Amino acid sequence: MTFDPDAPAAANAGLYGLGGDVATAAAVVIPVPFEATVSYRTGTQYGPRAVTLASMQVDLFDADFGAIYEAGIAMVDVDEGVVADNAAARVAATRVIDAHENGADIDPADIAVVDAAGGRVNAFVFAAVDAALDNGQLPVVLGGDHSVPLAAIVACAKRLGDKPMGILHLDAHLDLRDAYEGFRYSHASIMKNVLDATTNVSLVQVGIRDFSQGELDVVRAEPDRVRAWFDVRLRDARLSGGMAAVIDDIVSALPDDVYLSFDIDGLDPTLCPSTGTPVPGGLSFDDVSALLVAVVRHKKRVVGLDLVEVAPDAASLGDDDAMGQSYDANVGARLLYKMLGCALASRQAIPGNALLPSPKR
Repeated sequence: MTFDPDAPAAANAGLYGLGGDVATAAAVVIPVPFEATVSYRTGTQYGPRAVTLASMQVDLFDADFGAIYEAGIAMVDVDEGVVADNAAARVAATRVIDAHENGADIDPADIAVVDAAGGRVNAFVFAAVDAALDNGQLPVVLGGDHSVPLAAIVACAKRLGDKPMGILHLDAHLDLRDAYEGFRYSHASIMKNVLDATTNVSLVQVGIRDFSQGELDVVRAEPDRVRAWFDVRLRDARLSGGMAAVIDDIVSALPDDVYLSFDIDGLDPTLCPSTGTPVPGGLSFDDVSALLVAVVRHKKRVVGLDLVEVAPDAASLGDDDAMGQSYDANVGARLLYKMLGCALASRQAIPGNALLPSPKR
């Protein structure tokens, strides 16, 4: 039966209703429903399911990148070991977080449980990403909290050898804390862990507006590896009409090979109200779209990507219909499709043609 992109998605047809074949897809999506170390609001463990459900409502022709789906997009099954590790580790992590908040003694055994679970998730993600890279496919991690793509980034960097890889990191936070709350693989430590685990990776961080003095010290101490476009700078660019030039500056700071890492709280929180650590300010959907288009225009090549911290409305949890209708899931599904378009166009897996030139006035 011929696939009709204009028809309603069939029930249980998978991400974007494509029912894709993992073996032949250009992009392989790896769901990682893990959120053991979230430190404020929970719910990101439901992100992969909610995004999948919401994706059924996404029209498959994108105004920036065209018929993205034609390259082939498929999602692997959720790993039950990750699900079990998340359940056990979250219980232990909650005890640690509560102890911090109440000034109580922390049980090292709880830290060990969380770190061990994080290590197993890293091993799972590394193997899944490595397999995709072996097949010449684009690896895509869908979280879960921002701790989960660490091994994906390391795997992509390792494939490049000594060749530089830049991370285009879109986020409200720098994520440069050292073992936040005692957890080696904390969601707030992901980029510090990346810097420690690699030698050929640099960070280009965009939308940052919530950070510690210690994290700022890391940015200032590592000018060759870390460049941050703080939200106050982007605000000034918007108000002065200079955002397009700043976007070109951001993309020009990246090497040829790029990994996209997107914590959805980098967006204005009106677009992701249920995410774990929302922060006022942030990127508009148009800002992000223009940035992704610029990645392709500047002839960068996307070697991997992740989208994390999508959390459906708390009232919807446990109800597939409600989760799929959550605004966070709706935005997440559309953002993921746009990121896939950028990545696949950058790899020449799709033409990536824009819809039409602007009409003449």
